[in-house]
Amino acid sequence: MNRCIIGIGSNINPDENIQKMLGLLAADVRIIKVSVMVKTKPIGITDQPDFTNGAVLIETDMDVNELKNYLKNIEDRMGRDRAQRKFGPRNIDLDIMIWNGQVVDPDYYTRDFLRNSAAELGFPE
Repeated sequence: MNRCIIGIGSNINPDENIQKMLGLLAADVRIIKVSVMVKTKPIGITDQPDFTNGAVLIETDMDVNELKNYLKNIEDRMGRDRAQRKFGPRNIDLDIMIWNGQVVDPDYYTRDFLRNSAAELGFPE
């Protein structure tokens, strides 16, 4: 069984979209704990609504590549517009941040809210 912390972000109907995503996720993985969601200022493109960010700790039988594809599928099922610019608005953004105790997302080191969410979920153990 693999343990993973997934970073969550949304600035389009975030309360609704994050809850919907958690419901979809719970159908296929074991959700252990969800962090508090916090408001953050947009990075890069600042002329857009603030983001709601947090993280979720899960257990899954999927390997890291299967999970990456699975998360992209959830984003697609929820209507994520991949034509948007890199730091543009999005209804849901899911990134594997920590995989089996190892940081795999370099943004972890540059964004306080990611480190805070991971710490709230028990990382490092």
